This record gives sequence, C-alpha cells and structure tokens, in this order.
Amino acid sequence: MTDPAFWRGKKVFLTGHTGFKGAWASLLLRRLGATVYGYALPPTHQSALFVTARIADDIKHRVADIRDLSALRGAMAQADPDVVIHMAAQALVRPSYEEPVETFATNVMGTVHVLEAARQLRSLQAMLIVTTDKCYENNGTGAAFRESDRLGGDDPYSNSKACAELVTHSYRHSFFNAKGAARVATARAGNVFGGGDWARDRLVPDAMQAFLAGEALRIRNPNSVRPWQHALDPVLGYLKLIERLAGDDHFIGGWNFGPDAASEVPVGTVVEHLIALWGGGARWTADAGPHPHEAAYLRLDCAKARGELGWTPRLDLAQGLRLTVDWYKALREGRDLRKFSLDQLDQVVGASSRTVA
Repeated sequence: MTDPAFWRGKKVFLTGHTGFKGAWASLLLRRLGATVYGYALPPTHQSALFVTARIADDIKHRVADIRDLSALRGAMAQADPDVVIHMAAQALVRPSYEEPVETFATNVMGTVHVLEAARQLRSLQAMLIVTTDKCYENNGTGAAFRESDRLGGDDPYSNSKACAELVTHSYRHSFFNAKGAARVATARAGNVFGGGDWARDRLVPDAMQAFLAGEALRIRNPNSVRPWQHALDPVLGYLKLIERLAGDDHFIGGWNFGPDAASEVPVGTVVEHLIALWGGGARWTADAGPHPHEAAYLRLDCAKARGELGWTPRLDLAQGLRLTVDWYKALREGRDLRKFSLDQLDQVVGASSRTVA
C-alpha cells in the first residue's frame, strides 16, 4: 500500500504529466494529497487521459520542454519540490527510428537537464528517473532481466534509455553523494496499458482505435512476448519506492517493476483478450511489413521490488485489460471520464487511500 501520510502536503515536480502514465500518476498523487507541479509538452491527443480527466484543473500545469534547461531550472526552482519524478520522454521504439536525434535529445539530454536542475534544490529529498524495461542489452535468450544485468539497446529508443540510466548513475555518484543530498533511483517498467493512451505503434491503444473505428487491428509480431501491466501497477511501485528512498540510502539504484509471470505472454494472447472484451465484430489481421527490428522476448525479474519494497502487482492481465476496455467504451458512450477514471483509480488503489476528493 502507498502511505497517504507520506504524500499529504508533499510538493512533487512531475515531468511528462500530460503523457499517459504521467497523467495516471498525477491523478494518484492528487488523490493522496500531494501538490503536483507538472512540466511537459502539450498532450498529443484530444481524448488523452490528461484532457478527458481534466487533470489541469487541480495541479500546477506548465507547458514546456525538458530540452530547455533554462526554463526547466526556473520551473523547478519556483516549485522547490520535496520529490522529483521524471517521466517525460520520447517513449516509443518505432518512432525512434524515424526521429533518432529527437529521441536522444529528449531521453538523454532531457535527463541530464532534469538532474542538473534538481541538484540546485535544497529541499529535495528523493528523485526517481523513470526509464524502461528495454534499457537492458537483450541477447534474445528469453531470460528475465535483473537490475544488475548489462545495459544496452540496439534501437535508438532502447539505447537512449540505457544512456539515461548511465547519466543518472554518473550524476548520483558525482553530485548526489554528499551527506544530506537527495537520494536518486531509477525505475524500469514497460508495455503498460490503460485508459487514455493514444500512442501510435503501441498494441493496446492501436487496438482501441481500430475497434472504435470498426476496423481490423493490424499486428506485426503476434508471437513476441512482453511483460504486460496496467499503468497503475508500476506507478504504485514508483510511489512505494520513493517513500522508502526518501529515508534510506539502501533504496538508491535501479528497480524493476513488472507483472507476474502469468502476464508475460505473446502479443497474440493480449489481442484475443481484447477482442473478447470488446465484442461487436472486433478482429485482427497480420501486418506483413516491412518493420524495423524488435526483440522477440522481453521479461523482467522483479524479485528485488517484491522482497525489499513489499510491492506486488494488484491487477492480473485480464483485470487490467478489462479496466482498459471499459475506459474506451465509456469514452464512446460519452461518460464523464474524470469521474470514471477516479472510480477506476479507487478500484485499484482502494478508496481508503483517498485524502483528496
């Protein structure tokens, strides 16, 4: 469980709050009583969770770019946060082939800028840099990656996130190593899904857009295995980590947040779940290509988070996908998506954790 007493009144500087996972994090942090200072580019879709749940109404919302160090420094200094959570990123593999310079500039130098701005803060207690499960050097064996495994990545996205891990390591040892300095950790998760995601070339939002339009979902690699999880599960892990990190050097470093082994399944299995949940003629077809390289197997060993944080996923694959499909059906039906999203949050987190209505 998250600790509402820790978050009540905390000032949290959150980059990427207009993105899919950042928007869910914003909702949760506000529910726990934190003051959220969001810093991000504008949302990229009119039905993004940030828009439909009206998140800008109750956070400090700033539209800006993490590649602008001067603007970032000013915003962070003004917020004077207790906690920094860095989620802003170019977060997709396939677009990284199309825009490698932008991907490296955002994911590597953007992380440098966040760390550089944060080291000027006096009140900062803890900082979490969110990377990805794709930061590991994938040798294709199918073995689950541990936090101590070699970092790497062949495609620009994966490589840029491995670089972000190395940048964080350097800053942690060079500038956050004095007594009383903020403690810094990284979090590695991936293949998240949930309501309000419209990213292209990502399986679940691609499926929802196809089904909403009455079209067949086009699948590139139905046999590729990934660790699938609802976005709230890793976000809850991030907050649990920060709670412990703020008071204990032991929690400095890298952490995996992935689903149970039963949710590490092929793309085709997820698609069949989605089709069954959606109904109404939902279907898929093979997309023959050409396509850039993507790893066939990706699994995470999360024993560290389970054993040392006491964190476990709250949702299995079927439960997470059901919540997700229900959200997009609510959008189709014109429901109040702020209330609907908060109700889903309470289903997962528990209404007992609520400190802000």
